Amino acid sequence: MKQEDLENRLIEYAANIVELINLLPVSVAGNHLAKQLIRSGTAPALNYGEARGAESRNDFIHKNKVVLKELRESLITLKIINSVSLISNDNHLLNQLLNDSNELVSIFVVTLKTLGTKQ
Repeated sequence: MKQEDLENRLIEYAANIVELINLLPVSVAGNHLAKQLIRSGTAPALNYGEARGAESRNDFIHKNKVVLKELRESLITLKIINSVSLISNDNHLLNQLLNDSNELVSIFVVTLKTLGTKQ
């Protein structure tokens, strides 16, 4: 996958995260998870943009590790939202984001392995 294609996929992922957050209920749990997810769910696109402009190989690796960390955090948050049914479990957007999160985590795990690093 080209860097530009991956960046666009991460931007779409972030946009979908924003849409999902707007579906969360206004409650203590909903507000807490929304704040958590808005940070971790939009960070991968931003950090990947920084990675593409990295000043060194080590900087590139570090920024990609941050992308992976934020994707994993988002995946766990989405799983919590799903398990406590804050949004209907048959919600297409939630299911799409769970799938996308898994795929993106896999992409960055492979990327970092290819670069010869531990994830």
